[in-house]
Amino acid sequence: MHLVCLDLEGVLIPEIWINFAEATGIEELRLTTRDISDYDVLMKRRIAILKENNLKLPDIQKVIAGMEPLDGAQDFLDKLKDISEVIILSDTFTQFAGPLIKKLGSPTLFCNYLVIDNDQSVTDYKLRIDDGKRRSVEAFNSIGFEVVASGDSYNDLSMIQTAARGVFFRPPESILSEYPQYPVAYDHKELFAMLSEAIQAIS
Repeated sequence: MHLVCLDLEGVLIPEIWINFAEATGIEELRLTTRDISDYDVLMKRRIAILKENNLKLPDIQKVIAGMEPLDGAQDFLDKLKDISEVIILSDTFTQFAGPLIKKLGSPTLFCNYLVIDNDQSVTDYKLRIDDGKRRSVEAFNSIGFEVVASGDSYNDLSMIQTAARGVFFRPPESILSEYPQYPVAYDHKELFAMLSEAIQAIS
């Protein structure tokens, strides 16, 4: 049996922190796992910036409410679900993802959560499990699934390496040069074709 695991931000929806950076004018919030591979370093800096600027969870959620899935993502996901079970593995947070997941038809999502204090400030974050994308793929493997995976950033690398087949979607140039062995898709039509081919290869 096969299963497709997808990243969320950068593959199905825009990067939430980049959109929030544009809304607030805070350039440093544009940095993502495409730029900084150490997720803990990235998140601690983001939380510090929120505190420095007195920005709270509702400020971020207001921006998210105005966001839409990437062009072509909904059609891509609908077609993909016709040929495979699909699980979204993301490093986003439950407090962020809800509205956009609904707009994608409420696919299954495994992600993390934020620690919020009484005045709605973000004080910390909690991982569902350490290296959750890789360990999720390993768990699916252990119950008889062969996994095809796709993502766009360094935090997707262990998921893609652990899967039976992996495809990068619009990755940064640094990933292209460091991991040339993986196929790369640049639009959702191309990604669907590559994932379909990978599913056929392991079926």
